Amino acid sequence: MGESTTTALDGNQLIAKALARFGVDHMFGVVGIPVTSLANRAVSLGVRFIAFHNEQSAGYAASAYGYLTGRPGVLLTVSGPGCVHGLAGLSNAMTNAWPMVMISGSCDQKDFGRGDFQELDQIAAVEPFSKFSAKAKSIKEIPDCVFQALAEAGSGRPGGCYLDFPSDVLHQTISEAEAESLLATAADKFGESESEKVLKVQNSQIDEAVSLLRHAERPLIVFGKGAAFARAENELGKLVERTGIPFLPTPMGKGLLPDTHELAATAARSLAIGKCDVALVVGARLNWLLHFGEPPKWSKDVKFILVDVSKEEIELRKPHLGLVGDAKLVLEKINLGIKDDPFCLGRSHSWVAAISSKVKDNVSKMEAQLAKEVVPFNFLTPMKIIRDAIAGLGSPAPILVSEGANTMDVGRSVLVQTEPRTRLDAGTWGTMGVGLGYCIAAAVASPDRLVVAVEGDSGFGFSAMEVETLVRYQLPVVVIVFNNGGVYGGDRRSPDEISGPYKDDPAPTSFIPNAGYHTLIEAFGGKGYLVGTPEELKSAISESFSARKPAVINVVIDPYAGAESGRLQHKN
Repeated sequence: MGESTTTALDGNQLIAKALARFGVDHMFGVVGIPVTSLANRAVSLGVRFIAFHNEQSAGYAASAYGYLTGRPGVLLTVSGPGCVHGLAGLSNAMTNAWPMVMISGSCDQKDFGRGDFQELDQIAAVEPFSKFSAKAKSIKEIPDCVFQALAEAGSGRPGGCYLDFPSDVLHQTISEAEAESLLATAADKFGESESEKVLKVQNSQIDEAVSLLRHAERPLIVFGKGAAFARAENELGKLVERTGIPFLPTPMGKGLLPDTHELAATAARSLAIGKCDVALVVGARLNWLLHFGEPPKWSKDVKFILVDVSKEEIELRKPHLGLVGDAKLVLEKINLGIKDDPFCLGRSHSWVAAISSKVKDNVSKMEAQLAKEVVPFNFLTPMKIIRDAIAGLGSPAPILVSEGANTMDVGRSVLVQTEPRTRLDAGTWGTMGVGLGYCIAAAVASPDRLVVAVEGDSGFGFSAMEVETLVRYQLPVVVIVFNNGGVYGGDRRSPDEISGPYKDDPAPTSFIPNAGYHTLIEAFGGKGYLVGTPEELKSAISESFSARKPAVINVVIDPYAGAESGRLQHKN
């Protein structure tokens, strides 16, 4: 006994113990001064460390891991510039409301303000991008800091939190007995808050929501990635089946209920949001993705029932009725309210029939376009081949990572999601560069699923070096790059824009034509494919999907097939 009480632990060991004690099982990051020992100590305690080439991609991985698992994703960075690079992932987590904790080393406290190595006021730097931040000024503060940050990341509206550990604190020591006491105290204070779910609705509010849906002539259910994070798919399914109300998922809400469901209104989106008189919006914000809930896209008379975990979000949007709470718990109450006095629109209801008719019409038009095999490839021909190949895999469905302008826009219309949390894309912030980080997060969070990335060549370029990470960890990821030679495609400048002393330079949107992206992964021992015909693409997909090994399929696209800025041309 006497010997164990005098065993000394340093700050690195104590942080690793705190992470493991809280239940952290994965960490993403880039090691270096002063955090290399921290990574090694965490690994020795059963935390898998996925080492990246840059903190930006590692941060995107940590944010997506938080979304996919419901537990905070953890990013580890070095001090100064490493922290700054990590802000990309931290801000992405905050904007998308995903639980994440960024941990950074920092300079020695006694040398701060004197121009120390990688010196930065990191607490000030992260302030706009985090819901909670803490700096441990001594080793004894470490357990409380770690437990509180992890708990805060997943509480209320999830988001990014930050922990700062100066190098001198990492090298301080403490006895094992005192460390255990501090860990136990921190666990008692903060350990339970991670699992608390928000529910602040009155029975009268549930009754009002049910009444609004019951008496609506053209009701619509809209759900987003907040509902996906809450694991609300079963409750949504019950609600749709009991009421017969059509539904519209946001892009990352796709798959909570199958896109193939007969009440899915995605292919009749304009009609659905333009004519509905009551919209139950679950885990989706009335932001730019939903046209702010305003005319002319929405009716001026529509009544919104907004379900959100954040009271502030509801106060901002000012819906007809706001229900503050976890999406799953609120839907459970709504379903109970309907069960006591059931109603169902029925397939012959004029609103359901109108949605169904429009869906069939638009799907028929899309299928007619997809039936045409166009070579050199446009976006639709290879996208249909990918869609059919994914469908052929059955369940568990692959996790789809979609990134790019035209590639993501076309993919959202063509690719089909049938299972929850199987689509990751640019999200609320429209972030480019998330691709490979998201792929790696998906592969380690859901090891039973294949991961398929469908990326534009510009989007791929942000994180392309991480294909080495795929190979190093032998992750089951197939990256399909739509190579159209640049941002949006080839040189689209008008003649009056091609002037001046640098007029002979490539256009700002142009890359090297027919770039050999597939050879990048081959340099690290992965499998690369170059394809330009339907037969070549089908063969490459069949082989790579079966192998479940790291692969890049370089799909050469007509450089003028897409549109500048995809579907957001009015903003460029």
